Amino acid sequence: MGVTTLHTGSMWNTMPAHTHDRRTECYLYFDLPEDARVLHIPGKPDETRHLVVANQEAIISPSWSVHSGVGTSAYSFVWAMAGENQSFDDMDTFPVAEMR
Repeated sequence: MGVTTLHTGSMWNTMPAHTHDRRTECYLYFDLPEDARVLHIPGKPDETRHLVVANQEAIISPSWSVHSGVGTSAYSFVWAMAGENQSFDDMDTFPVAEMR
C-alpha cells in the first residue's frame, strides 16, 4: 500500500503501463480539482477501455488488466495491492504502441 502525489505539470501514473499475473491493484484518486478527471485505462493491453474518474473515486484493476492512468491535472492516489507475492517489481510491461 502506498500514496503517490503527482507534482504540478505531471499527469501520468503507472507508466510504463503494465499488468501483474499475480496481483490486483486498487486506486483511490484524490486531490483532484472539481473540474478535472483521471482517465484510468483498464482492460487487456490490446483491448483497453477507459474509466473517467473524479475526485475521491476508486477503481479496481484485476491482475490481467492494464494498470495505468492519466489526469487532466496533477492529483494524488492511494494504491493497494493484493495477491500471492510480495515482490513489487514483477511487472509485465508492454510497449505503449501495442495498446489498443
